Amino acid sequence: MRNLMRASLAIVLKDLSIEWRTKTAFASGLVFAVLMLAVLYFSRDPTAVSAQDIAAGALWVTFTFAAMLGLNRAFLLENEQRAIDAILLTPAPRSALFWGKFVGNLVFVGMIEAISLPLFVLFYDVVVWPYLPQLVLVITMSTVAFVAVGTLFSAMAVRTRYAELLLPLLLLPFLIPPLVGGVQLTARLLEGRPLSDLSGWLRLIGAFDIAFVTLAALLFEVVVEE
Repeated sequence: MRNLMRASLAIVLKDLSIEWRTKTAFASGLVFAVLMLAVLYFSRDPTAVSAQDIAAGALWVTFTFAAMLGLNRAFLLENEQRAIDAILLTPAPRSALFWGKFVGNLVFVGMIEAISLPLFVLFYDVVVWPYLPQLVLVITMSTVAFVAVGTLFSAMAVRTRYAELLLPLLLLPFLIPPLVGGVQLTARLLEGRPLSDLSGWLRLIGAFDIAFVTLAALLFEVVVEE
């Protein structure tokens, strides 16, 4: 267990230090998030549809596609430099690569979401501060599910010729349950409903978190060996 945690931490620090130096994925994800929020806001007819009605959907569409830009790059550097083969030759457990990439992707997506949320409030003029902790909980639970699956499919797609196209095609069907739950919970929170009224959706997303993380961790070794 100690070797697993040490190797996973090393991979997380390596990925974050590379991103800190280049800022390529973060900058592209942030620009995409701003553009998506703006386009969705200004494309509506304000006389027919209020900003509140589309706010939850716009937020999660932005989170999802901005996150995919980072997930596409999760294994790109290792594949280009053949570093993934060197990592697999080390005595570190194969699962350390999954947990390291999973945590690194969570940090990356979390940073995009943390910056996008104030911009979302600015564009859509919604009040989130009274229930910000509940909203953060919903965002975190939904994000864990799709980042786990995204990490697995990123490792699968990176060795193909059309990784940028293949990853969304593989990932989007699995995003439906956590994203639908995230949109439903976010919409209800924006309406001012207490979190106690939303326990059913929370349990559903929690079940998907457990299932997706467990299955991704178990299948990851088979994917990287192939």
